[in-house]
Amino acid sequence: MNPDHLTQIIQKGFRVTLGATSFFMETLQDSGKRDENLNKLNSDFNQLTEEWAERGEMTEQEARNFVDTILNQQNSQVNTDNATVSSTPASGFVQSDIQRDLLELTKEIANLRTDLQQSQESESQN
Repeated sequence: MNPDHLTQIIQKGFRVTLGATSFFMETLQDSGKRDENLNKLNSDFNQLTEEWAERGEMTEQEARNFVDTILNQQNSQVNTDNATVSSTPASGFVQSDIQRDLLELTKEIANLRTDLQQSQESESQN
């Protein structure tokens, strides 16, 4: 048995199952379609399985498109997040430079304050 043939059989079985599920859900939900669908069950079963396979293929394609859309949205969000993260290290360097400058200025101010206090004390003593 050819593996490709087996794969095709499994895929068709999956699609028939999806189509049949869709068919029965439609039968349960829509009372107008119920009689029409029940009459179809009495018709040629091969034709019905082909119809279910087509319906299953459409359902599979819709589901695949839905999943692809969700994955693309997540990927674009991840790319946006990565761009933000990529720019963060550069701003991190800038921020550390600013912090270093602030520390130096704070030390200078403290030294000036100390010098000013010492000069005031020496003037008051004189």
